[in-house]
Amino acid sequence: MLLQLLSVLWESLSLPEVLLFLASFLLVADYLKRRRPKGFPPGPMALPVLGNMFSVDFRKLHLSMQQIAEKYGNVFSMQFGSEWVVLVNGLPLVKEVLVHQGENFLDRPPFPLTNEITGKFGLLASNGLSWKQQRRFALSTLRNFGLGKKSLEERIQDESRYLADAIEDEKGQPFDPHFQINNAVSNIICSIVFGDRFDYHDHRFQKLLQILDQSVVLQGSIWSQVYDTFPTIMKYLPGPHQTIFKNWEQLKAFVKEMIEKHKEDWNPSETRDFIDAYLNEMAKDDAASSFHEQNLLFSTLDLFFAGTETTSTTLRWALLYMALNPEIQARVHSEIDSEIGQSRQPRMEDRDSMPYTNAVVHEVQRISNIVPLNVPRMATNDTELAGFRVPKGTILLPNLTSILFDKDEWETPDVFNPNHFLENGQFRKKEAFMPFSAGKRACLGEQLAKMELFLFFTALLQKFTFQAPKDVSLSLDYRMGLTLSPQPYRICAHPR
Repeated sequence: MLLQLLSVLWESLSLPEVLLFLASFLLVADYLKRRRPKGFPPGPMALPVLGNMFSVDFRKLHLSMQQIAEKYGNVFSMQFGSEWVVLVNGLPLVKEVLVHQGENFLDRPPFPLTNEITGKFGLLASNGLSWKQQRRFALSTLRNFGLGKKSLEERIQDESRYLADAIEDEKGQPFDPHFQINNAVSNIICSIVFGDRFDYHDHRFQKLLQILDQSVVLQGSIWSQVYDTFPTIMKYLPGPHQTIFKNWEQLKAFVKEMIEKHKEDWNPSETRDFIDAYLNEMAKDDAASSFHEQNLLFSTLDLFFAGTETTSTTLRWALLYMALNPEIQARVHSEIDSEIGQSRQPRMEDRDSMPYTNAVVHEVQRISNIVPLNVPRMATNDTELAGFRVPKGTILLPNLTSILFDKDEWETPDVFNPNHFLENGQFRKKEAFMPFSAGKRACLGEQLAKMELFLFFTALLQKFTFQAPKDVSLSLDYRMGLTLSPQPYRICAHPR
């Protein structure tokens, strides 16, 4: 009887009415499927299919998240495509996720775009035993090649001279320091990974740095989110996401070429760099199964990418803040002249006797906030967080912006103020200073980055005064990508 009734009803409907019925049915089914799980954190209402893609401004994503936190609290949820994302704000709760319950939130989520590029290999996107083995090996190898030692400090000092010479060649005229700084910083990780540095006039390497920069911007754009939401469709459609894939293929080709060159003259008894060390590890009879060609390629690529982008972006912010705050720059100059002078290069041991310069470097890192929403995590178990239920597989974003700009942690959070890190004229550490994240998946290059930032920054301020070009107003406008970087700017470097 019911089937007959449905048949009569179906025959009485026109095609538009049938399509409307089907669309309504699918929307209702989608809504029921996407309802917040029981006990899940609250958040803004999500649209069918699209979720909360229109609830945020992807050009100012970290600011959008701050506004939503003001309404829904320090733990709230949003939906992007079919994935639930939990935003965690404030120092206590971020520490809860990254440190105290770190084992429950240790994994990286399998985003379709990332999987297409890396296939879950390497250091950044891998999980489980493979990640632990790759990270342990990378840390050990970095230490063997100078991390925390005098040899690496000397390498940075040498590169500082090359960079200062390149900037001096600009003869005080306006120039964009972007790729000179990129090249200098990249040369440090390149010397560890590839055993060599690249000249600032090496056109091929400059092109690779530009490709890397473009990819960083595109992967943090809405195009990346659209791809992760509709990967099956987007894979075949034109758009900026296709440029991301082309760029990474070129970067992978470069690393593959370097690996092949190493294989040609590889000598197990003479380990020159990270690639040689990895080849040695792969050749061991008892080598772990995760040591293979794919992990060699992507671990090397991850070190090259991370070791280039983050520190160089921070240094570009540093020069911009110095030009915009001449009185702060003058105090740095004074401390450098008093503690180092002009006859020798800065050394790491100088940092303890230069509290103001050290505070300025830390304040640049705080206010530039280059990884504002941290690198995503994923719940490895069903977990409780702040009284909410977080099911296994949920994506989490431990929001670093909420810590680095917390008005309860910083006297003037929105103002560039080195006094945040000074007490009675001495440098003071702050628990809320967390630009490298925390816990077991914190930035493995933190020690290297700290050394680079102090030595490069101090060496440049020792030699130059940075100013805006005549009749030009410098801006703190930024580009939202995988990192938060300054919009391209031109600056004048006047020899001191």
